[in-house]
Amino acid sequence: MVRKILSDFNIEQIADSGQCFRMKKIDDNKYYTIAFDRYLEITKADNNTYEFSCSEEEFESIWEEYFDLSTDYSVFKSNIDKNDIFLQNAVEFGYGIRILKQDLWEVIVSFIISQRKSIPAISTCIESLSKAYGKKIEYNNNTYYSFPSPDSLSKISLDELLTHGLGYRAKYISNISKEVALGNIDLNELRTLPYDEAYKKLMSIYGVGAKIANCVLLFGLYHINAFPKDVWINRIIENEYNGSFDEKQYAGYAGVIQQYMFYYKRFN
Repeated sequence: MVRKILSDFNIEQIADSGQCFRMKKIDDNKYYTIAFDRYLEITKADNNTYEFSCSEEEFESIWEEYFDLSTDYSVFKSNIDKNDIFLQNAVEFGYGIRILKQDLWEVIVSFIISQRKSIPAISTCIESLSKAYGKKIEYNNNTYYSFPSPDSLSKISLDELLTHGLGYRAKYISNISKEVALGNIDLNELRTLPYDEAYKKLMSIYGVGAKIANCVLLFGLYHINAFPKDVWINRIIENEYNGSFDEKQYAGYAGVIQQYMFYYKRFN
C-alpha cells in the first residue's frame, strides 16, 4: 500500500472525465482501474491523501506516470483568462482532473468504439472485449481482464466481433488490429512523432476522423495541446463563446482546458 498527499487530484473527477473507460467506482471513497495488465485500487483516505494498492516500486514505475503526478496543474489554472467566467467556474468545478498517460493501443480502440455511443455503452463494449480476449488478472480472489492485444483481436472474425455490441465500428477495429499485428501501423513510431505528423498518421487509419484523432493525441500520446471537439465542446463554444473559442490562447495545454470544459458541461 502506498499513501500519498496529492494536490490538484480528484479520483472521482478523473474517472468521470470521459478520457478513460475502465476506471470504476467501488464506493464513495474508492475506485479501481485496470491498465497495463494490472489492477489498482485508489482510496481517498482524508482530504488530499490517497492510498494506492500497490508497492512503492510499482507506483513509481507505473502509476506515478499514469496519473501524470509530476506535472504541476496549478500552472495551467493560473494562466486562465480572469474575465472568462465560464472557464473559471469549470476549473473550480473540475479542479482535480489530470490527463492520464494511457496505453496507446487501448485508447485508439476505445475511441473508435466511442463513435455515437454513450460512456456507459463504450465501457460495456470494452469490458466485453476484455473478458473474451484479454489476459486474466487475479486480485483478492476476484478475476479481472486486461485489454486485448492487437494480435489477439486480429484473429477474431468480424462476425464474432459484432457479438460484442460494436455495430459498424467492428470493421474498423478488425482492420486496425490486423494492420498493427502485421506491422503496417507502427504504434512505437506513432509515439515518437510530433503533433502534426501523428495527427496525419492517425487520420489515415480506417475509421478515424478528426475528433478521434485528437482524443488519441491527447489521451494516448500525451499531446496536451490537442483539443478534441465533440458534441459537448461544440455546444459550449456555441452557447458560451458565441461560436468562437480560440484554444491557441492556451497553446501547449489546450487539452487540459478542454477537459475542464467537458467535465463542467457534462455535469451541469
